[in-house]
Amino acid sequence: MAIRAKAFQPAKTKAIAEAKEVLQSYNDYIFADYRGLTVEQLSQLRKQLREKECEFKVVKNNFARVAFEEMEITSVSDYLAGPTAIALVKQDANEAAKVLFDFAKDAPALQVKGALVEKEIYDKDKIEAFSKLPGKKQLIAMIASTINAPVQKLAATLQAYVDKMSEGGDTPAAAE
Repeated sequence: MAIRAKAFQPAKTKAIAEAKEVLQSYNDYIFADYRGLTVEQLSQLRKQLREKECEFKVVKNNFARVAFEEMEITSVSDYLAGPTAIALVKQDANEAAKVLFDFAKDAPALQVKGALVEKEIYDKDKIEAFSKLPGKKQLIAMIASTINAPVQKLAATLQAYVDKMSEGGDTPAAAE
């Protein structure tokens, strides 16, 4: 539960509204502790996440808590403790999680706390296991190649038969 002041301060109300607007434009959220990362490392991480169409934002915990409550998402308040950055994901949360865990191997200061993926809470272990699965685009490519393989074999077999016939290899012998 977020702490609410008795008197609303316009600057804080505006900051919460802006945080809510940003958070609403994304589907999934991955929470991480960024304490100990240098500015260069944060910039590099943000660049890698942008390549996956994600953003990495630092939001004040109380503002984020209130914004999530207004969005009727109360289950993430446990992750909003201490220095927290949120990886904001529009499409493929598993790709963003891969980037975060791969980056954490090189920079152990980055600690993934948990995630909210498709309205389901993932703890650190579950999001790490999720990051090891193939992404949505990879799965689609795998399915397409599986579906396409028999058709390719049939086409190759038919083409081989046509090539053999054009070389005169399977013509009947002349009658004597």
